[in-house]
Amino acid sequence: MKTRTKALLLVMCAVLLVVTTVMATLAFLTSQTDVVKNTFTVGNVKITLDEAKVDEDGKKTTGDRVLENTYKLLPGHVYDKDPIVHVAADSEDCWIFVKITDEIAAIQDATTIAAQLTANGWTPVANETNVYAYREKVSGGANVPVFESFKVVGNITNEALAAYAGKTITVQAYAIQADGFSSALNAWENAPLAAWN
Repeated sequence: MKTRTKALLLVMCAVLLVVTTVMATLAFLTSQTDVVKNTFTVGNVKITLDEAKVDEDGKKTTGDRVLENTYKLLPGHVYDKDPIVHVAADSEDCWIFVKITDEIAAIQDATTIAAQLTANGWTPVANETNVYAYREKVSGGANVPVFESFKVVGNITNEALAAYAGKTITVQAYAIQADGFSSALNAWENAPLAAWN
């Protein structure tokens, strides 16, 4: 029995040696890549609007730009009013628009604001009232003037002028990303305008 056990043990060792040798020669070809990682940021369009601070007579004063001024209306007087749209340095390229609500238009020199808008590159948006588009897309860091002044007509009486006390000229700016739109008109027609007041 010892011989038989010894023979069986010898056969088992031989089989184990063959299996170990065969397994040692088996190898799988493998490879591993580096990780591809995508990190996303979000683009944005950021604008502000302000104008120079003026005294009661409508002349520019020193100091920070403001959102509101008060004017004392006089016949024939020219008033400084220089709204400027500022596109933030980190803003995406954009198309910009302004809406001007002028409650004293009837007593102004008819060409003052309109001529300045045209000279500064603004054009009326079709089928909109007092909405103007800037002629080209604007990049971050740009400062775009809207107009510089307005003038009250000289042939108005004090009584007629008094009817305009408390009236305002308001300017509001709006921007739409330039990417995806071929022109300001294309942007205006296709972008959601829910933010426009």
